[in-house]
Amino acid sequence: MTRRLALITFTLLLATGAFASEPAVYTGLLSNTGAGGYDTVSYFETGKATKGSSDYTTEYQGVTWRFANAQNLASFEANPEHFAPAYGGYCAWAVAQGNLAKGDPQHWTIRDDRLYLNYNQAIQNLWLADPEGFIQQADANWPEILD
Repeated sequence: MTRRLALITFTLLLATGAFASEPAVYTGLLSNTGAGGYDTVSYFETGKATKGSSDYTTEYQGVTWRFANAQNLASFEANPEHFAPAYGGYCAWAVAQGNLAKGDPQHWTIRDDRLYLNYNQAIQNLWLADPEGFIQQADANWPEILD
């Protein structure tokens, strides 16, 4: 296929929306695990990013969520909307900018009892400059940004 034909084909696919929309929960390329396998309840309970265990898992929004213990698993199952990260675990700052990027479970904040993940420390520093403003922008972009 020539370069010009490839460009025309790509343009037509883009214009017709032939690409699949992004999944509602970020899991990375090689996994089907939410929040990178971290226990999302632990952020609220201990204030730390804690790796979950394959011994304590549940399914929510089509992905597997892991927890450090049975109590955290039960808490999540009782209220998954509360404990799942905002914007499906995508980087909250990127969503506020109208983009999608991975959320890193090591770079997180809780605002108004909601968990937000960021891409890396530099992005988290940007996020922390105006989290309320970025939350407002990200809420306006979500979930249409997935299309």
